[in-house]
Amino acid sequence: QVQLVESGGGLVQAGASLRLSCAASGRTFSRYAMAWFHQAPGKEREFVAAISRSGVTTYYADSVKGRFTISRDNAKNPVYLQMNSLKPEDTAVYYCAAGRTPKVIPPVINDFGSWGQGTQVTVSS
Repeated sequence: QVQLVESGGGLVQAGASLRLSCAASGRTFSRYAMAWFHQAPGKEREFVAAISRSGVTTYYADSVKGRFTISRDNAKNPVYLQMNSLKPEDTAVYYCAAGRTPKVIPPVINDFGSWGQGTQVTVSS
């Protein structure tokens, strides 16, 4: 397993942008598919975006498609989630996850065995 640490959350107004980062420990980062999930108060953890081990394949939840972009740099380690045109309904704790799954379409939460502690994103109207 890898250890993951998220950063970049905060409080912003609707329409603003944020970029979340996820740093992973270890030298085997490129062997893991990576994903972002979020969890709002009182709700289940939901899929947001995923990227394959090579970075070639990405997949997004319909609610964020066209607004969020997931990317990775296997040489430098971090995974990023660029969030544009934020909406109040994007408010949640955002978690980075890693898994040894060879595919991310469709994303299966149980395929991701390593999780970060989460970073809070709050979007005010």
